[in-house]
Amino acid sequence: MLGLAGLLALQGCAPMAPGRHGLDIDTSIRARSQGSRVQFIVLHYTVSESTRALGTLSRGEVSSHYLVTDDEPPRIYRLVDESRAAWHAGQSEWSGYTWLNRSSIGIEIVNRGPVGTAADGTPAWQPYRPSQIRAVRALVRDIADRHGIAPENIVGHSDIAPLRKQDPGPLFPWRELAREGVGRWYDESVAQALGARFASQGLPGMEWARRQLARVGYAVPRGDAPPHDMQAVVAAFQMHYRPARYDGVFDAETAGVLAALVAASGPAGADDASVW
Repeated sequence: MLGLAGLLALQGCAPMAPGRHGLDIDTSIRARSQGSRVQFIVLHYTVSESTRALGTLSRGEVSSHYLVTDDEPPRIYRLVDESRAAWHAGQSEWSGYTWLNRSSIGIEIVNRGPVGTAADGTPAWQPYRPSQIRAVRALVRDIADRHGIAPENIVGHSDIAPLRKQDPGPLFPWRELAREGVGRWYDESVAQALGARFASQGLPGMEWARRQLARVGYAVPRGDAPPHDMQAVVAAFQMHYRPARYDGVFDAETAGVLAALVAASGPAGADDASVW
């Protein structure tokens, strides 16, 4: 084993990185305790078509690391290197982390989002192309594997900024991606059973809802905030985990899904989710 003298003797042949201002940086020793600065992947839709989106994201005041087009086959552009911050998240919060631009990778998917009004009066949304989703799935899996990103930290813009964003919208197939190992989901049989129990025995209070939503990552408004704020957070949760209806009403089915999602985090989560 080399002592200090031996290490100093070897310094002349150690790898050196040229530094600014005449500095030479020795890169021959790497610390074992380190990790990626990237902790989140945030998915968006563009609202515009490919050419316009590409111009906006490359020459405007906003940007993203990647853009997935709606061509056949889709083309994936990398607009910002993963080692640098892109301006895609804005004012945002997830699991206690705020302003996620510097700790996340943003992926924009070419999709118009809301495209009118459906027969029942709710917004109509542009579907995603299956080929787009396959490309997004492969891209997200690659990024998550390389940076060690946890499934619960693969989120939509609406999850991290529910008071002002809706993307990637209710037609983004979170459930299907989670079944293929991309993102987080819950045991649907548990959610159904808990939802039925809430329907028959009564809903938990909104303080319980706030606590559980915060537990799964959402930034919840204070109790004295306008009711619309909490409704927006519930709607964002529904859009991700119960997209068939995302009206922001904390009903028995939503409570069941939320409790099942908390329970999926392990025994401690199951205990915390219980209201009986």
